[in-house]
Amino acid sequence: MDTLVLRGDPSGFISEILSSCGARHSLSSNKSSRDFAFGIGRRKRGEGRRIQNFVKLAGENVGIDYGKGQVRVRCEHGAGIRGARTGEKERGSLVCQATQASEIVPAKAPKSSSSSGVDRLEKVPVSNIRNFSIIAHIDHGKSTLADKLLQTTGTVEAREMKEQFLDNMDLERERGITIKLQAARMRYVDKDGEAYCLNLIDTPGHVDFTYEVSRSLAACEGALLVVDASQGVEAQTLANVYLALENNLEIIPVLNKIDLPGADPERVAAEIEEIIGLDTTDAIRCSAKEGIGINEILEYIVKKVPAPKNTAAEPLRALIFDSYFDPYRGVIVYFRVVDGCVKEGDTIQFMASKKEYVVGEVGVLSPGQMPVKELYAGEVGYLAASIRSVGDARVGDTITSIPRKASKPLPGYEEATPMVFCGLFPIEADQFPDLREALEKLQLNDAALQYEPETSSAMGFGFRCGFLGLLHMEIVQERLEREYNLNLITTAPSVVYKVICVDGSVVECSNPSQLPDPGKRKALEEPFIKIELITPKEYIGSLMELAQERRGIFKEMKYITEARACLSYELPMGEMVGDFFDQLKSRSKGYASMEYSLVGYRESDLVRLDIMINGEIVDPLATIVHRDKAYSVGRALTSKLKELIPRQLFKIPIQASIGAKVIASEAISAMRKDVLAKCYGGDISRKKKLLSKQAEGKKRMKSVGKVDVPQDAFMAVLRLEKEVL
Repeated sequence: MDTLVLRGDPSGFISEILSSCGARHSLSSNKSSRDFAFGIGRRKRGEGRRIQNFVKLAGENVGIDYGKGQVRVRCEHGAGIRGARTGEKERGSLVCQATQASEIVPAKAPKSSSSSGVDRLEKVPVSNIRNFSIIAHIDHGKSTLADKLLQTTGTVEAREMKEQFLDNMDLERERGITIKLQAARMRYVDKDGEAYCLNLIDTPGHVDFTYEVSRSLAACEGALLVVDASQGVEAQTLANVYLALENNLEIIPVLNKIDLPGADPERVAAEIEEIIGLDTTDAIRCSAKEGIGINEILEYIVKKVPAPKNTAAEPLRALIFDSYFDPYRGVIVYFRVVDGCVKEGDTIQFMASKKEYVVGEVGVLSPGQMPVKELYAGEVGYLAASIRSVGDARVGDTITSIPRKASKPLPGYEEATPMVFCGLFPIEADQFPDLREALEKLQLNDAALQYEPETSSAMGFGFRCGFLGLLHMEIVQERLEREYNLNLITTAPSVVYKVICVDGSVVECSNPSQLPDPGKRKALEEPFIKIELITPKEYIGSLMELAQERRGIFKEMKYITEARACLSYELPMGEMVGDFFDQLKSRSKGYASMEYSLVGYRESDLVRLDIMINGEIVDPLATIVHRDKAYSVGRALTSKLKELIPRQLFKIPIQASIGAKVIASEAISAMRKDVLAKCYGGDISRKKKLLSKQAEGKKRMKSVGKVDVPQDAFMAVLRLEKEVL
């Protein structure tokens, strides 16, 4: 805020402030919080838009802390004199001046970490830019630390602050994880008075979004490794550290939650050194919730994180680390400028999709969108160019300019490949068009979501959808139900299998009902993952049993500390998409954590298990299972269906089969009519004749009859499939 310096005795001073901004001015001092703007602003004749304000100052209202006869000046519209002097005409202020033997002195940048929104737009040398991320396991305090950094640097005002500020979705707040990452530009003035631009690039918080995490880290030069001082190193911590090391980031260890009664920073620091190999001599001990150690973290970021390279003269290359669809402006792209510069009006190309657009707006995220004229090498921001589909600007793609096109894109780009598939069907048949529209809108924001129409004899019309993982599937399903008011049925999740046919061709199959006939198949391959389980030592036996039940191949076991161990297995991904995570938490009482990565495809002895009801195959209940588990799965499914399908007037056989071989069978007995009730006497031949006639009728009824499986039965069987597979 600028300062009004009064020359002479301020007691009883009356000042006339003229402004062209159309707003009244308020004046205040340190001695009192109230404003001193007496008199009504009115238009002066011949002065255009100038507004006249009469201000009366009493001697006791003058702020001694500002020197004799000095008070603060602010416009009602918030721009103040600073907005006028920087020439920002869009703020509606051209000139503000004080008369009556007084002058206005612009405020100097305070030697503190707080800043205004205009300050954050001020350019700094590339050597003063710091791009960093925060990596942590779930619930280790990543979002809380980000909140405190925003608050301490003055990026978010106290009145606007809320918990998990960067997490916009209700689902993120409920689950305590980051689903859609954000970025925030902060201005920090260090102890020496030097101004720095700090760009916090957030990362998603789950293993399903590992690729997006890797792209966010590729846009940084440093990372804060946040570890809970009471829990220690967890599986997700290790996975993110490895990603950071692959990108050659400077890692700053931060021991969070030191105020908890169970915190043991020394033990956790020793864990980090032993497991990860980082030097924790200068590890920062903090409590993000209580605000302890936040200024120390900011100083470490400035000193330890390297500055970006100054390559503004080279052709434009910018890395996309996120994007989302705005219904009014199209796709908004979040990116980091690696080389060159980009400004409004430039013609750009996305090197992977080969799409070309004209930039309509560029700006920075602080954390809201603030337009600027241009962004140069090292800066992080956003652009809008009326892009119609997120698929045109995928995460990891490289942006370049058309006049000076870069010779090669930035490394690391990959197509997002769905790993888990399931069927989505509306409970009400008339909701199918609404489901189609909802998926179309959701795909605009999520390029990894794939779907295609699917028809089921049991559940009608629906879609076969592909997801990055189980959490991604749950999020999409919940968003469809919440945001679009849909009631959905999901089939049991399955993975993508590769079928090697007799003729040598390879077919990818995600739906069991589309699996080629056994005569055409030469081999079946399924995806394998490497999974690491970190657990207290008392649960090692239980978790090893769980992994072996799921066809896991033991690799190694190592003790992290005397009380904790890390188990490494390779197991089929299809065995994990059921209730593996629930079983892991149940058997370890919530203390174990897991991290997995795709290894590749391997040939396995897999079979298609069909369920036949009254001799007819029910496609929605077909599954792909390992031959060793086929009998137990078939037994469980047939037993459950026997309980759920209502009895008919004829006997209904329920069978589980592999090809033509029936491996499990149940039967629902027929509802009988007592045809002998009227035969209270006479020869036995009369009774035999009636019974024979009844048997012939039932046989005819069975040959032409059809069994309707109720919706509840399908839903119950699908739940059972998720448990037994």
